[in-house]
Amino acid sequence: MTERKKHQTLTSFIAAVWFINGFFCKLLNLVPRHQEIVARITGYEHAAFLTVLIGISETLMACWILIGVYSKLSALVQILIIGFMNVLEFVLVPELLLWGRANAFFALIFMLVIFYNEFYLNRTLFLKQ
Repeated sequence: MTERKKHQTLTSFIAAVWFINGFFCKLLNLVPRHQEIVARITGYEHAAFLTVLIGISETLMACWILIGVYSKLSALVQILIIGFMNVLEFVLVPELLLWGRANAFFALIFMLVIFYNEFYLNRTLFLKQ
């Protein structure tokens, strides 16, 4: 597989993760555990509304990734959001996470994939042009 194809495949995968988590899990509430996590962290009063806002944000993140504008900024924002979100969840609600505190490991892997895709593969492609 060429580096360009790897980059395109990883970009699509990363966008799909954001879209699935935002649209299906939060906006359509197909995984109610997500709203429960928000409720436990922010309080129950506005949890439904905040979960929808988060879902919209994650869906828009998927669009931003696919559009490719300011891709380095996008990658940094993604890494920071994933890191922050997972630290909060690790400390405050580990019992609600799919894999408990081990979720942090999967978050780290995802952050490394984003970093590799944008700051290695994309840079390599840019230098070859």
